[in-house]
Amino acid sequence: MSADGDVDRTPSERADVCVVGAGPAGALVAHRLSARGYDVVVLEAGERFDAADRPERMERAIRPGHDPLEVWDMGGTRDAYTADGERFYPLNAGRVKGVGGTTLHWQGMVMRFHERDFELRSRAGVGRDWPIGYDDLRPYYAEAESELGVAGADDNPFAPPREEPFPMPAFRPSYSDSLFADACEELGIAMHSVPNARNSEPYDDRSECVGYGTCKPVCPSGAKYSADVHVRKAEREGARVVDRAPVQRLVHGDDGERVEAAVYATPDGREHRQEAREFVLAAGGVEIPRLLLLSKSEQYPDGLANSSGAVGRYFMDHLFAGTSGRLGEPTRQNHVGFVTSESHQFYDDGDADVGAFKLEFLNYAGPSPVELALSGDEWGDDLLGSLRGAYGDHVAVGGLVGQLPRKENRVTLDPSTTDDHGNPVPRIRWSLDDRTKRTIRRANEVQRSILEELGAEVGTVVGPTSTGPAFHHMGTTRMGTDPSESVVNPRLRTHDLANLWIPSSSVFVTGGALNPTLTIAALALKAADHVDEAL
Repeated sequence: MSADGDVDRTPSERADVCVVGAGPAGALVAHRLSARGYDVVVLEAGERFDAADRPERMERAIRPGHDPLEVWDMGGTRDAYTADGERFYPLNAGRVKGVGGTTLHWQGMVMRFHERDFELRSRAGVGRDWPIGYDDLRPYYAEAESELGVAGADDNPFAPPREEPFPMPAFRPSYSDSLFADACEELGIAMHSVPNARNSEPYDDRSECVGYGTCKPVCPSGAKYSADVHVRKAEREGARVVDRAPVQRLVHGDDGERVEAAVYATPDGREHRQEAREFVLAAGGVEIPRLLLLSKSEQYPDGLANSSGAVGRYFMDHLFAGTSGRLGEPTRQNHVGFVTSESHQFYDDGDADVGAFKLEFLNYAGPSPVELALSGDEWGDDLLGSLRGAYGDHVAVGGLVGQLPRKENRVTLDPSTTDDHGNPVPRIRWSLDDRTKRTIRRANEVQRSILEELGAEVGTVVGPTSTGPAFHHMGTTRMGTDPSESVVNPRLRTHDLANLWIPSSSVFVTGGALNPTLTIAALALKAADHVDEAL
C-alpha cells in the first residue's frame, strides 16, 4: 500500500499494454484497447483531481492572491525545468500534470489540419513532408470528433474536405463577432465558426456549456471536454489507472529490441517495475523525449529510440500574434470565455517567405469587471463609475503562427538541475526563424486593417519581439520512413524498438498553425489500432 491511504500503486501482475500519461492521447488509447479486451495499465505522473473541486480552482484563477500555477497545483521541484536560447520558454505556464493532462485547462478549439500541412515541402519548398497525408487521418479525425464531442458547422470554405456532420451544432457567433463581421465584409475577409470541444447541447452524459467564462484555465461544469472523461470510460472497461506514479525510465531486454518494463516511483519513496507486452508513450512533447533520454543504456548511450539523434530535436510551437484596441461603444467582451469565430483565409497562402496563420476574433479582449475591481482600491459608486468608464469597449483579433522545424530547437537534459527524484530536468532551447517573424508581422498587418475598418483605436500589438508560445509542444520525436532521421514510423511505432509506440504531437513533422489536439486524438486512435494489430 502507498503512503497516502489505501491506494494500491504496486504493479499489475499482467498487462498487455502500459500507457505512460493520462492526457488525451493516453486516455483515448487506454479506452480503445481496454474496450477490445486487453489488460491496460496507465501510469500518470500527477494526481487524480476531484471534479467537485473545480469551482474552488476557478476561484484560484480569478482571485489575485493566487499564482496561476496554483490553479492546477503546478510548480516546485517536481516540475522544475531550465530554458536557454534566443527566447525563454515558460514551460510550466502551459501544462498540467494530472489525470486529464493539459485538457484540464486548455481552450478547447479543435480543427483538422489542412491537407497542405502534411505536404509543406512539396507545396511551399520549406520544412518536411509528413509520411502520411490528410486522407490517412480523415477517418480518425471523424472518430476523434465523436469521442471528444465537437460543436461545429461546415461553414469554413478553407477547411479540408469532410463528409461527416459535427456531433453538435456550432456555438452562435458572439456580439463582438457581429461587429467584426461588418468590417471583414468590407475588407473581403471571410469569417466562419470555430469547432469547439465543448457541448453546445447535452452530449455524452455531460451538460451543455453554462457560460462560466473561465474555460481557460478551468471549466467547472464539465461541458468542455477533458481527458479524464476517457480515463473513466477506460476504467469501466477494466483499465487500471495509477496516479502519482512518474515513470523514471524504460528498461529494454538484453537484445535491445523490446521494452521490458517501465520503472516508476510512488509517493512512499519506492520504485516499481511495470512489465507489459506493448508500451505507449503519451506524456507530451517535452516529457516524452526527456523520458527517452533518461532511459539511456549501454546499448543506447544517447537515449532510448534515439539511433537517429532526433529525440528532443525539431521542437516547435505556435506563436501568438495579436492586435487590440478600443471601439468607443459596448462590445460585450468577457461574456464568452472561448473563441466562436475565426478566419482561415490566409492559411493556405503561405510560401517560402511567409507561413500559414489563422485569425481568431477574441471574445475576451481587455480586463474583465473582476480584474478591474480587484486592481485598485475604489469602492461603491467610485468603483462603479470606473467600471463603466473602463470596461466593455475593448476589441482584439488574435492569431496563431507556425514555425519551421529546426534541429537547434530542442529538448535536452540539464544535469545541473534535478527534480524531486534526482533526475535531470528538461532543458528547452528555443528560437524563432526569420520566416516565422515575417509571418507574425503579416498577421499583425491584417489584424490592424480589421480594427481600423471597425473604427477602433489601435492599442497593443503583440508582434515578433513580444510574442509568446501557445504551449503546443511538437516535433521532438518526429515521424518518418527513414530511421536515420526520424524516431517513429507512420504506424507510430519507434524504429528502434518493436513494442514502443508514441501517439503525440511530438511526432508532428511540421506544426501548421492550427491547434493540435484533434490531430493528437486522431493519431492516438490510429496508434491504438496498430497496437491492437501487434497484440
